[in-house]
Amino acid sequence: MARIALVAGAGRLPVIFSDMAREKGDTVIAFCLKGVTDKELEKHVHKAHWFEWSELKKALFVLVTERIKSIIMLGKLKKEDLFRKSGSVGEEASKMIVKSDKKDYSLLNETAKMLGKLGVEVIDSTTYLKEMIPQKGAITKRSPDGTEPEDIKCGREVAKALSGFDIGQTVAVKDKTVIAVEAAEGTDEAISRAGSLVKNGFVVVKVARPNQDMRFDVPLVGLDTVKSLAAAGATALALEAGKMLLIDKEEIIKLAEEKNISIIAI
Repeated sequence: MARIALVAGAGRLPVIFSDMAREKGDTVIAFCLKGVTDKELEKHVHKAHWFEWSELKKALFVLVTERIKSIIMLGKLKKEDLFRKSGSVGEEASKMIVKSDKKDYSLLNETAKMLGKLGVEVIDSTTYLKEMIPQKGAITKRSPDGTEPEDIKCGREVAKALSGFDIGQTVAVKDKTVIAVEAAEGTDEAISRAGSLVKNGFVVVKVARPNQDMRFDVPLVGLDTVKSLAAAGATALALEAGKMLLIDKEEIIKLAEEKNISIIAI
């Protein structure tokens, strides 16, 4: 039986992971961020510790006293929060932010290096979640048709280029023209912006980084994303197969088919 620390961001993914890990007999100790982590998580873990943004040193002390050797990072931590809090995260975290240049991967990699010095290994964040990673093929009954396949091809090329620069991993395309690109605001907001520009349908493509590190920041799609697609008027969503998580799959398929949105893993 493993003893795992879960650094929990926002959203339902930390709860889903905790339930699956406990079913396997593992002990889950949650490290929660005040104002970010859902309090519901407390009911799904063996123990939960809560911290302010500025309490990195305290969190590291608890990590050692809890005898943790393995740690998983799951859930949303918005990049804009990093900018808002950068002046009040404490000396240790500020040093990491400066060293990492505030890029998602760089910051997480610096965190992993710091934890490694304490004898704590950051492990694959998809541990116990492999069944939630879609493989190549249609997810909904309707596959992309008409001009959608060509727009998806265009979107994939652009998204891969952008993700390589750590800008974002999602683009919206209409008639082979990129109409919105994800940056710090996140996937759902980028989709909403695309909908404000194009009123008669577009496709959305979401990919992983070229060398996606599965230890942290694995891209995911949940029900909220499909709701954003429907509200914005998107007609298709393409995900990179084998490289991201699809949560609440049954609910996603039901809503997508109700709204005639095609979802495919490419």
